[in-house]
Amino acid sequence: MKFSEQLRKKADSIWNASFEHPFVRGVADGSLPIECFTYYVQQDSFYLSRFAQVQAIGAAKALDFHTTSQMAFHAKSTFDAEHMLHEGFAKDLGLEKNSEGHMAEEPAPTAVAYTNHLFSVAYKGSLGEVIAAILPCYWLYWEIGEKYKGSTPEHPVYQKWIDTYGDEWFATLVKEQINRLDDCAKKASAEEKQRMESIFITSSRYEYMFWEMSYTLEKWPV
Repeated sequence: MKFSEQLRKKADSIWNASFEHPFVRGVADGSLPIECFTYYVQQDSFYLSRFAQVQAIGAAKALDFHTTSQMAFHAKSTFDAEHMLHEGFAKDLGLEKNSEGHMAEEPAPTAVAYTNHLFSVAYKGSLGEVIAAILPCYWLYWEIGEKYKGSTPEHPVYQKWIDTYGDEWFATLVKEQINRLDDCAKKASAEEKQRMESIFITSSRYEYMFWEMSYTLEKWPV
């Protein structure tokens, strides 16, 4: 069993919880209150601005020029593809960017915690650990896109979201990062692979918490 397959198996219960979360199911069947999706878009815009920076740090940690180039391409793709998708949502939902280039009026506690987790791994860890941190975001969204492909929520914004993550261009990006994780694992020590596993599980938990944050319109308590 490949290292990526081992991690996916260990995260299965967490990912199943994401598949069945009322936010995700609500997008698929069109029942999600639009204010929850609007809040998600705002927070995800903040998250993606940080996610691209972590991808760029990963590019700097690569030991060969090809991997540096590909990781830099992924950072650019986050803006060109996913961020542009959110700009389309912004027009539909009446949102505007702030001076930092994202749409969150104030990043929510979970969004801050998740991105701080990613930055901590990026600055302290190896390339393999960076990939382990960012891969659940790629991979989980791809599986959600595949699971709910064919859904007809009868809401154009929700339909666009489902169609994006079920598209082949996104699958190509995900598979590339899965293969990169396995390549890194082949060269990693047992201790590093343990860290990669722990990081992957933590990011998977944050993905679930991101749905919950959006569904409950999470705010700072004080």
